[in-house]
Amino acid sequence: MKSGFGTIERLVEAAKREGQLNVIGLPREWVNYGEVIDAFADKFDIKVNELEPGASSKRELDAAAKLKPDVFDLTMDVAVAHADKFAPYKVHGWQDLPDNIKDPAGNWYAAYGSYMSIGYDPRAVKPPASFADLLKPGYRVALDGDPLRSASAFDGVMAASLRGGVPQAAQGVDLFARLKQEGRYTDLTKANAIIAWDHLNAARSAHHSDAWHVTIPKDAALGDYHVQAISKDAPHPAAARLWQEFLFSDEGQNLLQKGFARPARSEAMQMKGSLDAEQAAKLPKAPGPPVLLTIPQADAAKTYLKEEWAKRVG
Repeated sequence: MKSGFGTIERLVEAAKREGQLNVIGLPREWVNYGEVIDAFADKFDIKVNELEPGASSKRELDAAAKLKPDVFDLTMDVAVAHADKFAPYKVHGWQDLPDNIKDPAGNWYAAYGSYMSIGYDPRAVKPPASFADLLKPGYRVALDGDPLRSASAFDGVMAASLRGGVPQAAQGVDLFARLKQEGRYTDLTKANAIIAWDHLNAARSAHHSDAWHVTIPKDAALGDYHVQAISKDAPHPAAARLWQEFLFSDEGQNLLQKGFARPARSEAMQMKGSLDAEQAAKLPKAPGPPVLLTIPQADAAKTYLKEEWAKRVG
């Protein structure tokens, strides 16, 4: 453990002496973070200060100097661009994490992932087999936010843009422009089909199973990961590292899966029998390994959307 605390036991002791942890951008309903936070606080008798739960990844970093969070939960592109702001640390489950979802130096590392999905009301429309099916009559479609401001909505457009696993931003914008033209691009409250991360659509389905189903189109299995990082300026450095150890422990990973996220250590946990198999079976069926956008692909698509989205979709 490259932390300066020697052993987990000494890390726990140091974190308990600090007595607090500052987290930011963690809505309690997002991937079961409420239960994760409460379990950590109860287990280690550490007070968790929940700063700006609704903060975006960019806002988390912009607010860091003033709010002084210990840890971050970020989209991968934001983490990669700001790796110099993080304190390197490798959790005990480090070797279980695939190489493409962790920084070799330990500046950031993915805790959980999701697939972009279509949630739909089976009483109103037929199951869509693809994003193109949303152009058929009857669908009223919403994104989970504004793609110029929301990472989730942006990835929804990009999932709709995939052709043979390759993103083509123009194709995604075309689809929503057509829906808008036909008066069928709407907001969340009026939609019978919502494009969002599968953990969000699965949570809706868990509460309204007869009224909400979830599918991940097999021709557009876009995925993404949320990564963790410790602030270089963490006011509670031991508690920050203990939080990461908890998130990446079997207990923490299973708690995230309870919120329908896909744990980053799931493959290794499955092999050793520590993954909650009952909860894993409740996740929407994935058609295969996720397509992950490269940073250059995402940057090019963001540039295109900035130029075209407001003009064509608004």
